[in-house]
Amino acid sequence: MTYDATETTPDYSAVRVRMHANARLEAFVAAFEQAVPELSQADALARLAEDGDWSAFTRGLQWEAPSGFVRVWSWSPSDLMRHAGNATSSAVWLIVNHAIAARLFRHDPAAMLYSPLRLEAHAAPDAGTILSFDVPSARLRGFGINKVTQAGAELDRALGDLLEDLGLPRPAALRR
Repeated sequence: MTYDATETTPDYSAVRVRMHANARLEAFVAAFEQAVPELSQADALARLAEDGDWSAFTRGLQWEAPSGFVRVWSWSPSDLMRHAGNATSSAVWLIVNHAIAARLFRHDPAAMLYSPLRLEAHAAPDAGTILSFDVPSARLRGFGINKVTQAGAELDRALGDLLEDLGLPRPAALRR
């Protein structure tokens, strides 16, 4: 079967932040995963099946995850990449703030390309940690929808708050 389709190719910019912290990777990963608890889609759906109250669901997450973010996916590529000859330890996460994601989805479901947020941390050669992520508002601004842009700014603030909670300075790109 074939489908007719039209396409648009909007340009947008990305801003990547790369932070070099003096924390050991293992300590940083443990602190991050404690601050951003895991919540699978199956667990989220099970909670919502109890009463279907979205507001209560997102309020309840604030007790478990004061930052508002939960981990929906984690990957440690290190074991696999060692077979390719690279011994650098690394962790990758997708984190989501469900309340903000719901607003993004309402205004344009394609905004889910950038919610959840992807973060990567790896061991630096000097025993520190390098954390990298894209600034949410930079990507979301490309949708040209004011409400999506506003939600992107909220994600910037929430991500900056999370980083401060982890003992890191708020990156200049996340200051408003």
